Order: sequence, then C-alpha cells, then structure tokens
Amino acid sequence: MRIGYARTSTLDQVAGFEAQERELTAAGAERIYKEQVSSVAARPELERMLTDIRPGDVLVVTKLDRLARSVHHLGEILKHLDNIGAGLNILGMGIDSTTAGGRLMLNVLGSVAQFEREMMLERQREGIDKAKREGKYKGRKPKGQPLLEQILTMKAEGLGDTEIGRRLGIDRATVFRTRKAAETLA
Repeated sequence: MRIGYARTSTLDQVAGFEAQERELTAAGAERIYKEQVSSVAARPELERMLTDIRPGDVLVVTKLDRLARSVHHLGEILKHLDNIGAGLNILGMGIDSTTAGGRLMLNVLGSVAQFEREMMLERQREGIDKAKREGKYKGRKPKGQPLLEQILTMKAEGLGDTEIGRRLGIDRATVFRTRKAAETLA
C-alpha cells in the first residue's frame, strides 16, 4: 500500500496543504496522514503513520522537508522503515528508497547535508573565537546569578536544590552550579 504524509507548518497554508494532497493522491497514495504543525512541534499524525505502516508499504511525501526536520531525523525514519520492510518515495526529488539508485541518492543527500552542517558549525566556532579575541563575545548570561541571594536564602532554610529550582522556575542543575560558584568565591 502507498501511504501519503502531508504537512504544513501553519493553518494559513491551506493551498500548500491541498496541493500536497493532490500530488499524493495522483502518486497512488491510498491513505493520507495529514497535519498542520511546525516540524519542531510534536507530530502525532507522523507518529501514528509510522506505527500503522506495514511491511511492503511505501511512504510517499511530496518534499523531504515535509517529513524530516533534520538529517538525523530522516535517518531515524529510514531505519524504522527498513526495520519493518517499508520504503520511502520523495516525489519532488524522484527518490524511491525501494530501488538501489534511490537508496544511493538518500545516502548521498544525507552525507552532503551532514557535511554542510559540520562546515556551518566550523564557521560558527571560528566566528566565536574571533569575537572572543576582539572582546565582543561575552557568552550567555548565567540564569542563576541574578537569583543568587534567593537561592542561598532558600538553601539556608533547608530547601533542596530541586525545590529551590521549582520555586524559582529554573532547573536543579542551575541552582547547584550557582551555589557552588558562590561557595568557591567565598
């Protein structure tokens, strides 16, 4: 069975959503899972589709970015599909993972995307190093430092780091690091 998955990021993208449905139907998708949600949010229809897909099925999407939020995420989806014996067809790229050529293209695309990500991180590190040398990079301000007095007062009252964090809206590790830094300076 060919199973379609359509997604748009917002409810305002009605035309894009309808276009995906038309393309998936034209490509022979017998069932279409659809949702209008950001790629970084929880995607219950994607999860349901991945649970429902069976051996021999082919997942069909119009574009890669409608399915996966990153190369790593794509890898997870492909591994899941491989484990159950299902395939992936990306219409906009002409890639079908059930063929040797399609599998090769997915691996090449994944490698190129990973290379681009590593190059971007390298440039980012170089930029941060340059900014530090020029005195322009200060880093992120510590979350706990402005709350130091409150943290120490609550600790003196016998509260634990977890409870202090809950009351101040920060995590336990931040409370601990802030306290330890203050003790080191004292």
